[in-house]
Amino acid sequence: MDGDTLYSIGDLARRTGLTVKAIRFYSDEGIVPPTDRSPAGYRRYDIDAVARLDLVRTLRDLGLDLPTIRKVVNREISLPEVAAAHAEALEAQIRTLRLRRAVLTAVAKRGSTPEETDLMHKLAKLSEDERRRLIGDFLDTAFDGLNDELAGIRHSLTPELPDNPEPEQVEAWLELAELSQDADFRATMRRLAEHHTAERAQGDSTRLRRHAAAIVRDQVTPALTTGIAPTSPEADPIVAAVTSQYAHIYNQPDDQNLQRLLLTTLETANDPRRERYLQLLAVINNWPPPETLAPSLTWFTTALRARIPA
Repeated sequence: MDGDTLYSIGDLARRTGLTVKAIRFYSDEGIVPPTDRSPAGYRRYDIDAVARLDLVRTLRDLGLDLPTIRKVVNREISLPEVAAAHAEALEAQIRTLRLRRAVLTAVAKRGSTPEETDLMHKLAKLSEDERRRLIGDFLDTAFDGLNDELAGIRHSLTPELPDNPEPEQVEAWLELAELSQDADFRATMRRLAEHHTAERAQGDSTRLRRHAAAIVRDQVTPALTTGIAPTSPEADPIVAAVTSQYAHIYNQPDDQNLQRLLLTTLETANDPRRERYLQLLAVINNWPPPETLAPSLTWFTTALRARIPA
């Protein structure tokens, strides 16, 4: 068949794999108009109709609507323009579907109530600015009005959900956002920030500054490895080493007052919600998993509490 050959609808159906009904519909819509008609009034199409129908089927498979397809095949708009706009729209749909999947996955895992499900859905739909305001309010509660040197800590606690998050990042965001609204957890983070500010104010700025939890980790890890019980006599030198180093760094006498302050600080730091926040933050920001301090802190607070008179 050469370029002057005209085809019936049946011929087009056999060449394109489309049904006669579909071709007639596209013809009626003006997307693939007939080139001519037979003496009996039947539609006839040229070879360009085959190419048009192949393009129409491809664009329909990609999800384009008929008005847009008509403009493309009639060259009223360019295919690259349409492809770019459609790809952008699909990306938005994909983000929405990811969020919905994350919510449904979280609901299934946690056995959530309808109220919790509604909250998670609302959190998932927040814009980037709304997410920043929500977390900003949480961090304001913890750090506002305290030492400006805590700005670095505040920044390190800020989640940055990427534009195209993985499902586990969305799930982590949902849980972290819920956790940030927990009034008791907010109070815990505020106490930690206040303890840190007080320690820095009392300590000697010329000495090494280390958080109490880091001191405990370094001293207690060998005890955990060797199985020393926190209430045993073998734990005495470990407890003494921690309190002595803490007193030296923060320029305080190593007495019962300091030990009680240290105990309060460490018990607050050992709140499992704080560690969970850091774990979720690492998932959202694609950071390495944080080191768990819970075993060391639990061991030491048990040991210290047993040695402080009631």
